Order: sequence, then C-alpha cells, then structure tokens
Amino acid sequence: MTDQSLAQASDIAVWVTMLLLTLAMLSFAAHLAVTGSERERTKGVLQRGAGGLAADSREQAVSVPAGADSGGSGSGVAVLDAVAPPAAPTRRWGVVGLQVTWLATFALIAAVALRGLSVDRAPLGNMYEFALVAAMFTLVVYSLWSLREDRLWLGMFVTLPVLLILGLAMVSWYTEASQLMPSLNSIWLWIHVSVATLSVALFTIGAVLALLYLAKDRAETKGQVPGWLAALPAPRALERITYGIHIVAFPLWTFTLIAGAIWAEQAWGRYWGWDPKEVWTFVIWVAYAAYLHARATSGWTVRKATWLAVVGFACVLINYGVVNLFFVGWHSYSGV
Repeated sequence: MTDQSLAQASDIAVWVTMLLLTLAMLSFAAHLAVTGSERERTKGVLQRGAGGLAADSREQAVSVPAGADSGGSGSGVAVLDAVAPPAAPTRRWGVVGLQVTWLATFALIAAVALRGLSVDRAPLGNMYEFALVAAMFTLVVYSLWSLREDRLWLGMFVTLPVLLILGLAMVSWYTEASQLMPSLNSIWLWIHVSVATLSVALFTIGAVLALLYLAKDRAETKGQVPGWLAALPAPRALERITYGIHIVAFPLWTFTLIAGAIWAEQAWGRYWGWDPKEVWTFVIWVAYAAYLHARATSGWTVRKATWLAVVGFACVLINYGVVNLFFVGWHSYSGV
C-alpha cells in the first residue's frame, strides 16, 4: 500500500530544499564576490607597494651619504605600510551559505526518508527517486567535507547543479509514489543502486572541480583572472582535489558495474546481455579509467587528462538523461 500523505510531505520537503538551496547559492555567490574582489585589491596593493619600495630604495641609494642612518626614514615606513597586505576578507556570507546548505541537506534527507516510508521500500525505483538520492548524497558529501576543510569557495558550484537536478526531478521526472516492479524487489536494489547514486554524487563534485581547474588554469595562462576565479585555490590545488575525488569515486563505480552483473544473473539468468544501460555503465567505467590512467602517464599533460574526466561525466549525463528515457531495454525503469 502507498501512503499518499507521506508522499505529499516528501514533495513539500523537496520544494523546501530547493528554496533553501537558492538562498545558500546566493550567499555563496556573495562570498565569492567579496573574496575575489579582496584578493584582486590585495594583489594590486602588493604590486604598487613593491614598485614604490623599489623606487624608494633607488632614491635613498643616491641621496643618503655613506654610513648615514636611514632606519628612521618616513618614506620607507610608508612604503612598507603600503606593501603590508590588508586584512583577510570576511567569510560571513560563505558561513551563512554553509549553514543554509546544512538545513537543505536535512530537508532533502527528510524528503527521501518520507518517500521511502510512503511506499515501504527503498526510494530507488525510478528516475525521480534516483535523482533525489543522488542529490542528497551530493549535499551530504559536500557538507561533511566542509567540516574538515575550508570549502566555502566550492559551495555555489555544488548547490547550483543540485538545484537544477531537483528542479528537473520535480518538473520532468516526477513519478507518483508506487510499488516496485517484481524484478526490482531485491536486496540488490539497496546495494547496487545506492552505491551507484553515491558514485554519481562524487562524479558530480569531481566534474565541477575539473571544470573549475580548467577555467582557472586557462585564465592564469592568459593573465586575466576575473574576481570569482581569483577566489578559488590555485590551479594545482584544484587539480589535486579533482584527482582525489575521482580516486574515491572510481572504485565505487567499479563495484556498481560488478554488482549490477550479479543482480542481472539472479534476475534474468545472465551476467551480461548488452542492454543499453549495461553498455553505458561500462562506457562510463572506461572513460574514468582512461582519465586515471592518463593522469598517471607522463605522456599526457594534466590539462588533457582532466578533459577526460569531463568526458566521463558527460557519459554519466547521457546514461541518465538519454538512455533512461529513449532506449528500450531490461533497465527501462524511468517511470516517466
């Protein structure tokens, strides 16, 4: 039986999550704007101060007699004051954004739990539910990560895609709460699909980081770094974080592939049947394996290898948004 009141409460919780994510995204955007402008101003002050210090040193070398005491020179002190960096930019907007993100995370966890309770099963039976759980894992990973590291600069680039996913889920992929198809009624639904959603959450954050690295590296190469990019870590640090995320996500996706084959043998009597979903799951695995291999190969530049991570995530989007809707196979469970 389906409890429609719980299902409706779940829908309301999703809308509340979207409202909170909008507020969080705006707060994170303000944080980027403030931090970026402060770093640009600091860079300008340091450049002007360094130039003034060099000119003042040359002037004193000419005008001060040998052996004279120039330690009390007022101009030297003024130049040193100019070179001293200003105070660190405020983190207030970023902290507010993170706090609101935590509220959104709790609201989405409630939405997923209510959806599961409304049908008395794992809320992983169709595209809509998969989107909710993947979005939930994305917020949980980012929120927990932010407890250990300063990741306020990443907040806007996490809340924005999650907001878009939830918007598409509610508008285009929404499915009424209902019972599972018989072939999905298995413990492997919890194991296989849960790990798949966690993998997609990590790949989403990894793709965001890869694009940020590529954007900042290109901007620094051109010598034109806009304010919001100036608020981000250095390209080398961004690339290292990108690689670290994929190192965690890739084994999880490997497990997803293997667990899917085991479930297929139990449900349909074969491990592999070249179903479109199976093929694209393997294509994603190959793309990310190529990225990790290229990243460790001296013949590839880091920038070129990172583009393979972007290609891998494009395959994830095709697998989810195209294969689920337009390809007919054993995995036609979109519910749309």
